[in-house]
Parts: sequence; C-alpha cells; structure tokens
Amino acid sequence: MADVRILPPRSRSPFAKREPRMEPEPDMDNFTVDREKTCPMLLRVFCSIGRHHRAEEFSRNSVPSGELQIYTWQDCSLRELMSLIREVNPETRQKGTLFSFATVYPDPRRGGFRLKDLGQTCSGRRGSDDNITLHSRKFQIGDFIDVAISNRPRGRPY
Repeated sequence: MADVRILPPRSRSPFAKREPRMEPEPDMDNFTVDREKTCPMLLRVFCSIGRHHRAEEFSRNSVPSGELQIYTWQDCSLRELMSLIREVNPETRQKGTLFSFATVYPDPRRGGFRLKDLGQTCSGRRGSDDNITLHSRKFQIGDFIDVAISNRPRGRPY
C-alpha cells in the first residue's frame, strides 16, 4: 500500500482565479442617503381630493392635472412628503387630514400603469406608516406618486 500524506492547503497565488464575492442585500429599514453628496431625484406627485386617480388616467403622453414636482431622495419618508404637500396646499393643513400614498408604475406585462399602496399618514398625528421610505417600498426613479387627500369628519376618533 502506498503511504498517503495529507498536506496543508497551499496559499493562493495572487493571480489565481477567485470566486466573485456576493454582496449582502442592503437593509431596507436602515437605508440612508448622504443628502450633502447625493443629487436629489425629481418626484412627480399627483394629488386628488377624496380618491386616488385611476391607473387609466396615466399614460406615456398624458398624466392627471395638478402635478407637484418635488426634488427629494430615496430615503424620504411619507411624513416628509406629507409636510411638503401641506406647504403648497393650504386646504390640507387642517389637523386630521388623511394622506393616502400610492406609487404609480408602468406594467410591462399588461401595458399601461398600475397603482400600489405605500401607506397612509394623518396631519397632526403620529402613525405607523409615517416612517415608511420610498426605498423601503421599492420605489424606482421614474415612478409617480399618487396621493388621495381626505378630511376626517369632525367628532370621529382617529
């Protein structure tokens, strides 16, 4: 029988082929942007009183009226968006006004656009959706934001 010896592994040559390193997925909750060094993106926001716009109202050549153009970053929260909308729409400054956010994105399978709910905030009150960011909901540059604004009837609890 032959004498078998186990040798320690040899050190790798610096020119040896290496396996590609897999980068870990970024944590959606802890994503932040250095706003001093990163250029903001243009966010096209469409507000409507009482309801969201229908997906059919969006097309390549036309969008609903009343567009707001906001420059912001991917780590922008729904509360931050709400405050920016309140700055330009005086009728939304009333305490208890609800803001329901949806993203409008192109649907390559069916054609046209689709709406996906992002969350809801309330003016003057803290809520569970306040800290949801665009990045955490997989918002992509080029998508639209649709906001349904409604005033809560007085006398009802939140």
